[in-house]
Amino acid sequence: MTESRDQTGPVVSVVVPARDDAVHLARCLRLLAAQTRAPDEIVVVDNASGDDTADVARAAGARVVFEPVRGIPPAAAAGYDAARGDVVIRCDADSLPGPEWIAGLLAALASSPDVVAVAGPGRFHGLPPGVDRLLSALYMGLYVLTTAAALAHPPLFGTNMAMRRSWWLEVRDHVHRDDPELHDDFDLSFRLDPAHRILFRPGLSVGMSPRALRGGRPAVRRLARAFRTIRLNWAEERPWERWQARLGHRLRGGRA
Repeated sequence: MTESRDQTGPVVSVVVPARDDAVHLARCLRLLAAQTRAPDEIVVVDNASGDDTADVARAAGARVVFEPVRGIPPAAAAGYDAARGDVVIRCDADSLPGPEWIAGLLAALASSPDVVAVAGPGRFHGLPPGVDRLLSALYMGLYVLTTAAALAHPPLFGTNMAMRRSWWLEVRDHVHRDDPELHDDFDLSFRLDPAHRILFRPGLSVGMSPRALRGGRPAVRRLARAFRTIRLNWAEERPWERWQARLGHRLRGGRA
């Protein structure tokens, strides 16, 4: 969706990777159209879908980019490359963003020039009241704590994130975009240098599918991807080296 600009501030692109998720995508696009701060374009990355994902995207006014290599890392990277905005926002096809979602991400991103990206949590929908909040808190708390320890700073979360396009252009040649067995958001988080910051804002949540709670083979695959992401990136910079660099920058007068 590309609109005539009647609003001030940065040009905003929303990137939505999708594969065989037309029903959820239609709902997500309706919620994006209802934002108080409308996106200037929506880029749907059709990741070799066998359903009518691309038709649903076009019907909603989104621009469709095809990525034939299956996997979230190549699909997300293709979307970021195609985005034309000053700010690139990312969600999933089954994300449920509230009406203030884009406005909140933009406000957090604009809070300081050294902030290059912002993320918020997901909250599971479709579960019994109380259970949804508990499982969401446990899931997101475990994700943030474990990844932050590995990164030496807060992580990105692909279901709910925004970044400056200028930062993506700096780091895009260093992400492992061709490896489908990685967590792309975690991998991208490793590209942060000590002079820049990622903010994680718990209040900027979006609805998230409970599909992420599935056990068995999907859970094993998620865990394997996490360890693979860590192993590849720690081969380039060990965790104690990351912590040392960030703490050293802070002691020299920078901000962690």
